[in-house]
Amino acid sequence: MWLAAANVLACLSIVAPWPATATRTRFAPLVAAAFAGAQLLFEGPRWQMVPAYALAGLWLVIRPWLSRSRPPRTEPVAGLARVLGLLSLAISVGLPAAFPIFRFPRPTGPYGIGTSTRHWVDVGRPDPFFPGPGRPRELMVQLWYPAQEASSPSRASYVEHPRALASLAGLLHLPPFVFGHMRLITSNAVPSAPIAARGRPYPVLIFLHGRGGYRQEYTSLVEDLVSSGYVVAAIDQPHAASGVVFPDGRRVPFDPRMADDSFVDGMVGPLAGDVVFALEEIGGLDQADPSGIFTGRLDLGRVGIFGVSLGGEVGAEACRREPRLRACLAMDVWITPSVVRSGLQQPAMLITRDVATMRGEGWSEAAIDRTQSTMRALFDRSQGATYLVKVAGMFHADFSDARLLSPLTSILGITGPIAASRAHAIVTDCALAFFDRHLRGDPTGVPKGRYPEVHLEARP
Repeated sequence: MWLAAANVLACLSIVAPWPATATRTRFAPLVAAAFAGAQLLFEGPRWQMVPAYALAGLWLVIRPWLSRSRPPRTEPVAGLARVLGLLSLAISVGLPAAFPIFRFPRPTGPYGIGTSTRHWVDVGRPDPFFPGPGRPRELMVQLWYPAQEASSPSRASYVEHPRALASLAGLLHLPPFVFGHMRLITSNAVPSAPIAARGRPYPVLIFLHGRGGYRQEYTSLVEDLVSSGYVVAAIDQPHAASGVVFPDGRRVPFDPRMADDSFVDGMVGPLAGDVVFALEEIGGLDQADPSGIFTGRLDLGRVGIFGVSLGGEVGAEACRREPRLRACLAMDVWITPSVVRSGLQQPAMLITRDVATMRGEGWSEAAIDRTQSTMRALFDRSQGATYLVKVAGMFHADFSDARLLSPLTSILGITGPIAASRAHAIVTDCALAFFDRHLRGDPTGVPKGRYPEVHLEARP
């Protein structure tokens, strides 16, 4: 924003009458150019700033010429310069505001946060999207964990490889470079920080992203869970994610077949297999983590799973198959027929919206009916403690970090009328209360009556 302020000053030096203001503003273009250089040097280039860079250079060229000129001969040219200057200024200020370098909210729990990313290869299972010899299933998994308070100011990037999000940009009809600045956004986590020593081993939660999503898309929620004493393992599922970048530089993009619901239905089972494999690898970390962070610090008797959209669907299917998963949180998704028929043995929380909100967002009647009816059926048929939560005014993207990415999400109707902070508080409070009750034995239970827009049913 310093560069934007400098450009405002430089623009005023052109818009204001001269030569009366020449002395006062003759250094404004130099200030704008200096801030442009500083931003490039210390933060690095980003596409939102290109108009600001151009504008800073333009001031250096135009201002001296206009200072030597006199009206009325140059007045038409000066008038055009003023109009173009104001237009360029609006763009140079507007683009960084529309796609900002934002800060994540400070987590609410008592722990610091560390993070570590792992590359796991399931040599015994071929990639289900392109089965064949020599193509084992590979996963990138990011682990967040309670950490000792670190004196280091270093913080992990929100998205280390923004090119992984090129497919997501395409799905949103945006150019592939639009998320490039996300490498400059930092989370509250410290890379490879020492794990917090106090307390017994930590319960583990597995997170699954949505269709075309990415493992960091719920960082706000993840950081609150971790700061409250959970280890969270977020799985990037190749071909179902927007893109996955492996340590050798390979990028696996989103498989366009995943846009077809009937194809997705057939892939839920294989994607649930990723969860089973991840459980084995997490167990290996507890036994002997090569980095030493997790050895003996993971409570594998208290493992839960949560996911949104496709991630919630896959998570429920994984719980049907895998009894080591002790609690299931599925957000805003329809449930597979196999899970609906059998129900779940584990405690489950299902969070969605009311029908009116889904219609207001523009969902088809078929999608609304499938989501509402299958969540209701799972609620009715599950054997464990089950909760059905409906939040009025919350759109699908409100469950994620979407509103932090850009204020345009609200203007364009991508996010709903509910306030961003309130949506985050509702989901975080429900998730913490659910996992605390069923993985830690906290009798407090799921919040009821705290939020008027929340309708909660519980059984038994």
